[in-house]
Amino acid sequence: MEMAVENGVDFEDYFPSMVERMGREGFIMELCNGFRLLMDGESGLITLESLKKKSMALGLDDDEIVCMLREGDLDGDGALNQLEFCILMFRLSPGLMDTNASKQWLHVAI
Repeated sequence: MEMAVENGVDFEDYFPSMVERMGREGFIMELCNGFRLLMDGESGLITLESLKKKSMALGLDDDEIVCMLREGDLDGDGALNQLEFCILMFRLSPGLMDTNASKQWLHVAI
């Protein structure tokens, strides 16, 4: 497992070991399950409100939630669709970004 530093905070990057254990398709399915857990049921998007409702379980404060949405929101609509979420998760994992296979994994996701 690789240790990463994001904004001065150390965290363990579990994604590469998850890919190794589950395979590419299994890992992408797990990311999609994570998206569904966080999304707003009506809009089908991860919104500020849906993240705030689940922020206690995630251990995130309001500033971290807003930063996550800003960083992942590629189309500027203020929310994350499934593709934006998967891309954000890959970008936050140095272990996945360091491999040549990351483009293939994202292709499976879309």
